Amino acid sequence: MAKMQANQMRAGMVIEFEGQRYTIIRQNIMIPGKGNAIIQVDMRNIKTGAKKDQRWRTADVVERLTTEDKEFTYSYAEGEMLVLMDPETYEQTQVPNSILGDRLPFLQENMTVNVRLIEGDPVAMDLPELVTLEIAEADPVVKGQTASSSYKPAMLVNGIKTMVPPFITTGERIVVRTEDASYVERAKG
Repeated sequence: MAKMQANQMRAGMVIEFEGQRYTIIRQNIMIPGKGNAIIQVDMRNIKTGAKKDQRWRTADVVERLTTEDKEFTYSYAEGEMLVLMDPETYEQTQVPNSILGDRLPFLQENMTVNVRLIEGDPVAMDLPELVTLEIAEADPVVKGQTASSSYKPAMLVNGIKTMVPPFITTGERIVVRTEDASYVERAKG
């Protein structure tokens, strides 16, 4: 374990807090009008999967756990577990699907994922930053709406809602950011 200041926390890091292990989901530095900055952190308990919001002052010290990163290929889901395959040894490993939280719908068969391990136990999992998905349904274009002014709601095939430019229609494939389900571009090819 290594100590670090709260303002050094980043998404994906694993920390120990109040005797429990947590994966950092998101952190935000808030600077009030007066006083010192505050770090607002959303984190998930590794054992229970419960989310927790915690605030720290920038100078507070937290325990960062040393992790090992290893790449796996996602094979399939089996109940509440995800079955991953080690591409080097072809051994299968199971991890709870709660490890991905809100990003679970972006997981696709044969996707290469990065799993963070502590003493051989999986504690966090990263998906590729961008994925290509098809639009299941999109609102029709409204005449007179300019392409630069507004986006319209659309539903992806994985059930996630996103906002897309007016020219995107149902059935098109688009590139989406897995972190926040935001539209990046039309898929090429």
